[in-house]
Amino acid sequence: MQHSLKPSPSARLHGVASLPQRSALSLRYRMKHCTRAAAAIELPKKFSKVSPKGDLVLCKVAEAEEQTTGGLLLPSSAQSKPTSGDIVALGDGRVGGNVQTFDLQVGQTVVYSKFGIGSTDLDVQGQRHTLLREDDCIGIMPKSNATASDIPELKPVGDRVLIKVQEQTAVTAGGLMLPESARERPMCGTVVSVGPGKRDKDGSRKTPKVKEGDTVLYFKYAGEAMETPEGQQYIVVHEQDILCKC
Repeated sequence: MQHSLKPSPSARLHGVASLPQRSALSLRYRMKHCTRAAAAIELPKKFSKVSPKGDLVLCKVAEAEEQTTGGLLLPSSAQSKPTSGDIVALGDGRVGGNVQTFDLQVGQTVVYSKFGIGSTDLDVQGQRHTLLREDDCIGIMPKSNATASDIPELKPVGDRVLIKVQEQTAVTAGGLMLPESARERPMCGTVVSVGPGKRDKDGSRKTPKVKEGDTVLYFKYAGEAMETPEGQQYIVVHEQDILCKC
């Protein structure tokens, strides 16, 4: 028996059909042909390629870290969910009545939210991929298989800003040592790099108002926190979450 899918503006399975409604398979088709493995839609083996549509990009997900920096093997339950991957395909840029250009390029390594907001995980030919909007990517890493040591070289996407967090004192004015739980969450830092700006409705970019070297105060609970192996903290926030320059 042959099965057909209606065309969709989101993504196209190579040589066959499309993923309806922003890359989510229809319920009937998913039950007959697909299974979910670790929250990913596993596509049938006959589908070898997925072509994104609109402003979607397709990333091949990086491997999960299986051991610590000290060489200790991690059980599956303790392994961090990968939040980076290499761009393998871009959409056609058609969003509404406009055709937007992509800032991302095939081959670049990107970082995206660990919460998976706005993304769809796919298992294509046994390899994990994720399908998400370009503006849902946090930033571009300088190389494939990048590590936490490369965080200072991250290039933010969209209206995001990479900030080097100002270290908080662990001692009170009276000389008392503060435990980690009693310290205030950092809200101040120095801008390291700035994205191209927020995309307007016509596809153009709004020029950011902050620049590299600015000292800024940002919303307390905003952004994606990152840390280098040396313990230096960074955070990536949307420009609108910056409260002021200091």
